[in-house]
Amino acid sequence: MKITKMTRPIVNWLTQHRPAPEFPMSDFERIRYEVRSCDVLLVEGRSRVSDVIKMITQSPWSHAALYLGRLHDIEDPELRNTLSELFPFSPDTQLIVESELGMGTVIRDLASYREDHIRICRPRGLSHKDSQQMIHYAISQLGKEYDVRQILDLARFLFPWWIMPRRWRSSLFQHNAGKATKTVCSTMIAEAFGFIQFPILPLVKKSGDLGFQLFRRNPKLCTPRDFDYSPYFEIIKYPFMDFSEHADYRLLPWHGKGVLDSQEQSMYVYPEGQTSDEPLPYAMKKKQKTKKTPFVPWTSPQSDNDFYEGSNEPPSASDSAHDK
Repeated sequence: MKITKMTRPIVNWLTQHRPAPEFPMSDFERIRYEVRSCDVLLVEGRSRVSDVIKMITQSPWSHAALYLGRLHDIEDPELRNTLSELFPFSPDTQLIVESELGMGTVIRDLASYREDHIRICRPRGLSHKDSQQMIHYAISQLGKEYDVRQILDLARFLFPWWIMPRRWRSSLFQHNAGKATKTVCSTMIAEAFGFIQFPILPLVKKSGDLGFQLFRRNPKLCTPRDFDYSPYFEIIKYPFMDFSEHADYRLLPWHGKGVLDSQEQSMYVYPEGQTSDEPLPYAMKKKQKTKKTPFVPWTSPQSDNDFYEGSNEPPSASDSAHDK
């Protein structure tokens, strides 16, 4: 089903991005220099759809994209020519392929995630031949669309569960037997890795007396956090403020003239002695008004014998007197 004039406003509302933070958590310039073909890029999204996926998967990663490289990194000349005709990017553009709600499977410029928190997940030991096969498979998926019902399910999921009639409630993320979850952005990437038999989170079963067998997980159940959790992927991080640029982490710029807004003050604290023109957090006000009292350690009247079994220590005289 294609997106219609009626459903387009819902799609736009779900995929609208919040403003990016002033400073992202990752160093994009270092990431774009380090990334290699067939690396999986995890993205901490800033849309309503991203918030739902984070809530369901209990992970900060709401989106995954597959890095292709530049046009000259694609060895198949026919495939390279097709891409250059359909997507007239400059030859030096770093390309990614991804599946998004409301857009389907598309190719985009890596720079579109310049302001987002990104992490690289690199498949360990992936051969050059297999990486080219993966690229070919991923490009063959271009143009596939998401079902509009999946988008409407996400919209319904944002409303309180208890106020909705049961027949209206979303079954989007219910893992029913025989019916796989469909709306996960990493499904296409999981299928690409499955195409070359590369493991993500396989099931290991005993086969015979000495052997083992791997079972590939249903790719429709794959979520972005699976690439972060998988033991077959290396995790590469480039924080915006890197320790390697300082001789000691204690020399990081913890002090300055930065000011927290009212929302930030509920999650972050000023360093000792720093004040601002805005009202100080409640905790700091309380700290300024109260006197420091010396710390008196609390001693429990109970011993280890009260909590653990098997102790052979005899009871003390005071314990014996007390028992009497």
